[in-house]
Order: sequence, then C-alpha cells, then structure tokens
Amino acid sequence: MAKDTKVRILNAAEALFAEQGFTQTSMRAITTRADVNLASVNYHFGSKKNLIQAVLKRYFDVLMPQIDTVLAKHKVETGVGGVQSLLMSLVPPMMTLSNVRPKGTALFVQLLGRGYNETQGHLRRFIMHDYGKSVAGLMAALHASLPEVDDHELFWRLHFAIGSFVFSMASSQALTEIAEADFNQDVDIQAVILHLVPFVSQGIAGHSA
Repeated sequence: MAKDTKVRILNAAEALFAEQGFTQTSMRAITTRADVNLASVNYHFGSKKNLIQAVLKRYFDVLMPQIDTVLAKHKVETGVGGVQSLLMSLVPPMMTLSNVRPKGTALFVQLLGRGYNETQGHLRRFIMHDYGKSVAGLMAALHASLPEVDDHELFWRLHFAIGSFVFSMASSQALTEIAEADFNQDVDIQAVILHLVPFVSQGIAGHSA
C-alpha cells in the first residue's frame, strides 16, 4: 500500500512538473492529483526538492548504467563525425526511458529542461553527486572528439544543443503531426531524435569538421 502511494505521488508530480514546471507546481496540486494528503508526501520524500530528485532518479537509474556501457565500448573519432557517432550511440539508451513511463524519453528531456530553465541548482548537485562519474565520462568522450575546443566554448555549444533537444522533445507531438500531414511521414519519437542528432552534432563540433 505504501509503495502504491509513493508511486502515485511520483507519477502525479512528474506529470505536473512537465506541464507546469517545478516552481509553478504546488504541493497542493500534487496531493490533489495523487489523491493523498501532505503528510504522505512528507513521509515518503520529506521536501519538494527531494520529490523533484526522486522523479528524475527513476530515469537516471535506468539511463546512466547504459551510458557507462556505451562509453566503455566507444571508439573515439575526431570532428563532427566523432560527435555524431557518440550522440547516435546514446539514442538506444534514451529510447529505453519509455519503458520507465509512457512517453518517458520526451518526459525526461522536458523535466531536465525545466530544471535547467528554472535554475534548480539542487538538481545539478544531485546529478553530480549521484551520477558524476557518468557525466564526466560523457564529457571526456566529447573532449576527445573535439580536442581543440576548450571547456568554456564547449559549455556554450552544449547549452545551445540542449536547448534544441529540449524544444524538440517538448514539441515532438506537434512535429510528428506536421510530418504526417505535410509530408505523409509516419514519425515517432525516435525518428525525431535521429533527425535532430546530425543538426546538434554540427553545432557542437562547430568549425572542427
């Protein structure tokens, strides 16, 4: 029973965070949607920050071990081809997030975008504390593909790449409908990502190709 209550809270919070953002979502809205009282939320999570982290943890715990496996097998190539090869290798792990929750891949990216846009500093600390080794491995792989790009420049390129990714995931439903209506293409979320990767790769690589 307690486990069911915890899952209901997580599911309700996730949906509201994706729809409204972390800041705009009240604890009252979460308890109403989950059909629980505030004491239940406090018992299971203690605070809103802990609840936000728990929502993302469900995805990170599935994604990060897979990323570690991908990076362990990754063969470094330099330039835009190397960046694209690296990003393409991350697509299958990203797609498994829809096994966590329906439309989980898009939801996860939207939630990350919310945290980034709303300057949820505790999320960065949580990610680096719990998954810092995986993040460092991913950054090292990008640096290996772009050895001439310094940390400062790579920060900006990744910032803009993440923005493109978040926007595309947030509007993925509209994109698939337009593709079907205008071009008679049956496009799913994976196809959206596969269209996006070459574009983002060019932006991250810059003139290094």
